[in-house]
Amino acid sequence: MATYIVGDIQGCYSELMELLNQVGFSHKSDSLWCVGDIVARGPDSKASIDFFLNSGSSVNTVLGNHDLNLLAILLGAREVNPKDKLEAVISSSRRLDYIDWIRQQPLLHHFKHHNTLLCHAGVYPLWSTQQAAEHANEVEQLLTSDDMPRLVNHMFSNQPSNWRSSLSGFDRYRFIINAFTRMRFCSKTGELDFHRKNHPRIDTDAQWKPWFELSHSNDRIVFGHWAALMGETQNTKYIGLDTGCVWGQHMTLFHLEEAKYFTQPALSQL
Repeated sequence: MATYIVGDIQGCYSELMELLNQVGFSHKSDSLWCVGDIVARGPDSKASIDFFLNSGSSVNTVLGNHDLNLLAILLGAREVNPKDKLEAVISSSRRLDYIDWIRQQPLLHHFKHHNTLLCHAGVYPLWSTQQAAEHANEVEQLLTSDDMPRLVNHMFSNQPSNWRSSLSGFDRYRFIINAFTRMRFCSKTGELDFHRKNHPRIDTDAQWKPWFELSHSNDRIVFGHWAALMGETQNTKYIGLDTGCVWGQHMTLFHLEEAKYFTQPALSQL
């Protein structure tokens, strides 16, 4: 039995299938996890999300910012960006199935036997593993509650940009969501900058560091979201799997037990 983790899919369904064929993935004996962002920008978001819905317990994901954006669109809380190519998803007869499925997915998954955390953007460097799990659970509980629509309506903002344990209500939930799904650069005092997206070699402002350079986690952390990194973190404890398939680069699959990588070049260009 093998556990595989795939980077951001973003509607690149064909590349995902090629990767799974490459490793001989079996729904009966293997497990697949995604770092999030199953949909958006690529050519076939509907086939991508349908694959996850149809595969049962062998195929799983944590939530990415594009997945949460889709939830908001399906609920009528946000307008669709034409660049996201979500028309087939939005017009599908499975619309309610997508809503129910997205809201049940976690922000954080802990592979305890492998001392590995999985999330979309990263783990906020001022949180311990226990704190991260507790905060993720706060939001996960709300997403599955009757208050889910209210959360979605208040989910999208860059504020607050710094964590305080006294944060409450939607400010608290929004920071937790942003940390797990949108974080890239962070200051030493814990402030997040959501505007910086370049590779750290290009964005060299001393005030801002990649979150993983400030992390003191005892666990390995697998994440996606930051395509400009192309997986480069300079530290084997922090594994970036967004390698820009939707931007014409490649998709990456990580074999958790063997710490082995598999790649599939993009088959189409935006």
